[in-house]
Amino acid sequence: MAGPLAGLRVLDLSRVLAGPWATQILADFGAQVIKIEKPGEGDDTRGWGPPFITNPDGSKGDAAYFLSANRGKWSVAIDMASPDGQRLIRELAARSDIVMENFKVGGLRKYGLDYESLKAVNPRLIYCSLTGFGQNGPYAQRAGYDFMIQGMGGIMSVTGQPDGAPGAEPMKIGVAFADIFTGLYCTIGIQAALFHRERTGEGQHIDVALLDSQVGVLANQALNYLVGGKAPTRMGNAHPNIVPYQTFQTRDGYIIMAVANDRQFREYCAIIGVPHLAEDERFRLNRGRVVNRAELIPMLVGPMKARTTAEWVEAFESAAIPCGPINTIDQVFANEQVLARGMQIGLTRDDGVQVPGVANPVVFSATPVEYEKAPPRLGDGTEKVLSTVLELAPEEIERLRKAGVIG
Repeated sequence: MAGPLAGLRVLDLSRVLAGPWATQILADFGAQVIKIEKPGEGDDTRGWGPPFITNPDGSKGDAAYFLSANRGKWSVAIDMASPDGQRLIRELAARSDIVMENFKVGGLRKYGLDYESLKAVNPRLIYCSLTGFGQNGPYAQRAGYDFMIQGMGGIMSVTGQPDGAPGAEPMKIGVAFADIFTGLYCTIGIQAALFHRERTGEGQHIDVALLDSQVGVLANQALNYLVGGKAPTRMGNAHPNIVPYQTFQTRDGYIIMAVANDRQFREYCAIIGVPHLAEDERFRLNRGRVVNRAELIPMLVGPMKARTTAEWVEAFESAAIPCGPINTIDQVFANEQVLARGMQIGLTRDDGVQVPGVANPVVFSATPVEYEKAPPRLGDGTEKVLSTVLELAPEEIERLRKAGVIG
């Protein structure tokens, strides 16, 4: 594969979403990713459907969930519980640059696949451990899942309608927010460790936790509390620091207004027919609009219902005031800008099955992402990887298969 990480090999011992999300990015960037899966079962997410793709024989194939996070990888089916399987994985680690795993703390030690064991055979190895709560602390042995981490990490306390409003309750985000961000932090950390290794020749252990990552992306809401001393609360679609920055009902639906500075507010007021509000000392500056939000917003609701969403978008865009519709997922993939950016891709699996996908959003000028391999069938790379990377003879591969070590 081409790409800025071409020539690197990743041994992927992770499953579900956060770890596979990280290794899919590494695959997109050109690394060879070898995904270790349990023979006959594979990653749990292969069965997390519907929907499923359809196999050539008409049977249900892998779930869309699995397909979303495993593009560009080779699946090698190895029984990690067997001594021969552990030996094969150690030998692959000895020939790899990166190991990604998301087992419970200490869970791989009994297999001889923990960082210290693999460091002994490959001192240059970058070993990334992804857990719910990290390698230390009172929660280190607990299992962590995205939904509970969204709750524990605070994001649900600021997501959803405010108390007293219809439908008010803490609300999770519609995708696995903590998992995705943790996967991104893993990728960032791995690339930083690669740069360190380039300078020093040393590998290292990277400890990334779902809870840490969720706390890390509280961003301005975290600092609102740390500076102001008051815990933020749920505000629906409103913004804690900018007004008006929320949804408004239009004649035929809704529109998002992101009026981020005072110049935009003056022009916004003029366009919707309430120019006097921009001269009102309560609202002239954003800090005043935040303080006097309860007085201002009702004065904007009526004027915003005067036109359709499309009419408002046209009017505001001509004045460079950020705004936009609320698209459904099908509308997203029909959007002219999304189409122009090539965000929907398609790949063909080795058995002829067509697999759709979403492009990597990073655009390199010199080393563009090339999508060469669809998400793998379970064990599609077992023989290829063992014969080319470990240089095992066909007879040995057959012996391992008959013994149930590989699938």
